[in-house]
Amino acid sequence: MSAAGVALPVVLSDPSEFRPEVKDVTKFRDFRIHNIPDHVAKTYDLMHTNQTLAFVKNRMEHWGKFDHDRLTIMEALEKLNGLVDESDPDTDLPNAFHAFQTAEGVRKNHPDKEWLQVVGLIHDAGKLMALWGEPQWCVVGDTFPVGCAPDPSIVFGVESFAKNPDLQDPKLNTRQGIYTENCGLDRVLMSWGHDEYLYRVLQANQHSLPEEALYIIRFHSFYPWHSSGAYRYLCNNKDEEMLRWVNEFNQFDLYTKAPDMPDVDALHDYYEGLLRKYVPGKLQW
Repeated sequence: MSAAGVALPVVLSDPSEFRPEVKDVTKFRDFRIHNIPDHVAKTYDLMHTNQTLAFVKNRMEHWGKFDHDRLTIMEALEKLNGLVDESDPDTDLPNAFHAFQTAEGVRKNHPDKEWLQVVGLIHDAGKLMALWGEPQWCVVGDTFPVGCAPDPSIVFGVESFAKNPDLQDPKLNTRQGIYTENCGLDRVLMSWGHDEYLYRVLQANQHSLPEEALYIIRFHSFYPWHSSGAYRYLCNNKDEEMLRWVNEFNQFDLYTKAPDMPDVDALHDYYEGLLRKYVPGKLQW
């Protein structure tokens, strides 16, 4: 225990020993109201109330200036040591720990796919917004399209959007809303969060990640799509092709969450080398 009485993660001295605690997969993402902390329910209530089309456009303009800091990915991850995701019912460890857990889970199963290991490491780096003053309800949690009616598969259901003003707008509260059938997810405005932010940061800076990596980063929190099959009517052929990569990544993002941690210091040089190859230098955030 730390001096503050907070349980610290168990650190393994040998990275090859990393074996995430086996947990029944049905126990992950249990959002039944009697099983989750109050702060999780509150985060989603604020999200579903305030994530409107106008709000998303405002946040895209604000964060699209990339004038908040200049950091390497490793520096960004170090800052995330101070962030606990208030929307996550499966872990209360700082987010930087989750980054290395995910990356190591990918490496164990895909030792030949360096780019996918990098995605595991960096996929949540956009949560830096929460450290720069953005409330967590527009940083973390599951994402969904704005500008059309919410799908029942969204966490807490359609009822949780009752206070969202877009649902009173006949142009925005229908199945298609402002979109056309099979328009493609690149034309859909998602609720604002760390997925879209990191995607845009990468696009504004130097990187050599493949298109598959960018899809994973941009849509890994879009659970209604990749886990429930919702919003397929907005997808084009490219989205359908990329869905398998998002689903492949999802198992490492979700099921590697555990109290045991690989030795981050021992892994630093390996991942630093990958970052120099795929996302080098300081990025404008």
